[in-house]
Amino acid sequence: MSASPPTEAHYPMLRGAIRDHDTQQRRPFLRFFACEEDLSHNPPDAPLPDAVASGKEPFIVIGAIAGG
Repeated sequence: MSASPPTEAHYPMLRGAIRDHDTQQRRPFLRFFACEEDLSHNPPDAPLPDAVASGKEPFIVIGAIAGG
């Protein structure tokens, strides 16, 4: 199980929020955390840790906005 496709498949309202519709690239300023690790720089199709895939640990997506 990887981070983006199942998340978007199970939660259609997130389509376009994590990946751009046209390029399929991850949007900037999104961070992914699981098992006390920052998974943000892992490839989008990298498998999630077993504890997340089994439901024992949460998968956290944080969006940030820069500017002032």
